Formats: sequence, structure tokens, C-alpha cells
Amino acid sequence: MAISRSQLVKELEPGLNALFGLEYNRYDNEAAAIFTTETSDRAFEEEVMLSGFAGAAAKSEGAMVTYDNATEVYTSRYTNETVALAFAITEEAIEDNLYDRLAARYTRALARSMAHTKQVKGATILNNMFTSGTGGDGVVLGSAAHPLASGGTFSNILATAADLSETSLEQALINIAGFVDERGLKIALQGLRMIIPKEVQFTADRILKSPLRPGTADNDINAVRNLGMVPQGYFVNHYLADTDAWFIMTDAPNGLKHFVRAPIKTAIEGDFDTGNVRFKARERYVFGWSDPRGIFGTPGAA
Repeated sequence: MAISRSQLVKELEPGLNALFGLEYNRYDNEAAAIFTTETSDRAFEEEVMLSGFAGAAAKSEGAMVTYDNATEVYTSRYTNETVALAFAITEEAIEDNLYDRLAARYTRALARSMAHTKQVKGATILNNMFTSGTGGDGVVLGSAAHPLASGGTFSNILATAADLSETSLEQALINIAGFVDERGLKIALQGLRMIIPKEVQFTADRILKSPLRPGTADNDINAVRNLGMVPQGYFVNHYLADTDAWFIMTDAPNGLKHFVRAPIKTAIEGDFDTGNVRFKARERYVFGWSDPRGIFGTPGAA
């Protein structure tokens, strides 16, 4: 007896869902090293950057205490995006008993596409860091002109773009340690981990792990390693477009974020008009940033 379309859907669904999940999870979530993931419950999320307070004032005996106001400096908006893709197995393929083999192959390909797309969207924030996409403060993520509420600006890029080296990394860490808040107060941030393209992973490994200074005949210690700088090491991101750009994630709160409105979900159904069986994957999320102090970077010398 021929299997009906509804029976076929019921038979295929558990296996395809399991196969999709296995394939989707097989790909490393490289964006997790860049973004903090939070749950979203609406079409968009907004985060307000507050100025904080200025330095505390001395209070004379019997005098009134000084009051200050923490004002709203800017708002960062994260607008969730729906990402979806589907495939169909034709009625003819079902008649010819090809559905089992085709469904498995198509499901793996669909999972790979969804996972790849998410990583590309995450890496795009870094790929565009120095050129496009303005944040809540009105400038691109990587800029020497991030405005401060107290006046003036701060920079989260090297003054002179440079390839990864012992010298450029040390300068980047010095700059991160000198970050100030919106009122110009020192906040003593530190670099936690590096995000690098595959082309510079060997350089990064030598700089971070060599007991002595890399590339010299001196017996000097490797200060970066000895001081425990960049404690989480480096992460290779295979979706970075620039082969010599490199980045440092800092311990600033509310830096780069990934909001998830609807986790990955699959569905399967039969179509009466065509006789096809259709399988769909869908999720809603967004990548972005609130505080640019969460990252320091350079596009490299080239």
C-alpha cells in the first residue's frame, strides 16, 4: 500500500529534526567569543548609555553635599531579523521512493546554511568595524572619535594601523587600560581575548605563549605572557574578511551583544496543491553593540 503524504510527514519529522540539530550544532559558534547572548522579547531592543557621575567633591564641615546627575548619552537599538530557508521534496521523488535519501541530504545542507549565515552576520560587525554601520554614539564601531558626555573623544583603534606584533599588541593593551567613561573617569579595563583571522594565528601563538620575547635573540621575558595579559588567549574566526585585521575583546560591560528573539526551529508539512513535502528552518536574532569600549581593533597595516 502506498504511503500517504501525511503519513510520510509524520514518519520523516522526528528523524529530520534530530538530523538537523546534529548538523547545526556540529559547526562551532565562533560568534560566542565576540558577543554576549541575551534573550529578546520584542521586535527590537534598546539600551541606554548613561553618563555616570563626575569625580566626587570634597565636602567641608557643615556644608551641603554636592549633587550630580547621570544623564542619558545615547541609545543603541537592536532590531531583530528573521532568517529562514526551506526545501521541498517533490511528489515525483516521493513516488520514486527517493524521499528518504534526499531528505537527509537536504536537511544537512539546510542546517549548514543556517549555521553559516549566523556566523557571517556576527563577523560582519567586525568586518565593517572601521568603515560602515554607525552605533548609538553616531560613529562606526572602530573609531578614534567616539564622543564623550564630558566633551572630547576616545579611541578604540590604534593611532597608526599595524599588523599583529609584540609591539602593536602591547600598545593596544596600554590603550585599553587608559579607557575612560563618559565623564572622563579612568575605568581600568583590560583585554580578555583576541579575535583573529586564520592568517595570523601562528603569530598570535608565538606572542602569547613564548616564555621569552618572540623573534629576538635576547633573553628577555615575554612580558605579555609573564603579566598574564590577554588571559583567555586568542580565538580564530574563519569569517573575518581582512587577513591582517585583529581585535581584542575587553571586560567592559554591555559591549557587543547578540539578542535572540526566536531560537532555531524547524517545521515540516505536506502541500496539497503540488504534492510536495516542505521542510523549513527559521530563527530571529540580531548582532550589534552598545558600548564600543567592549572591543579594540585595527585593520592591520595593509
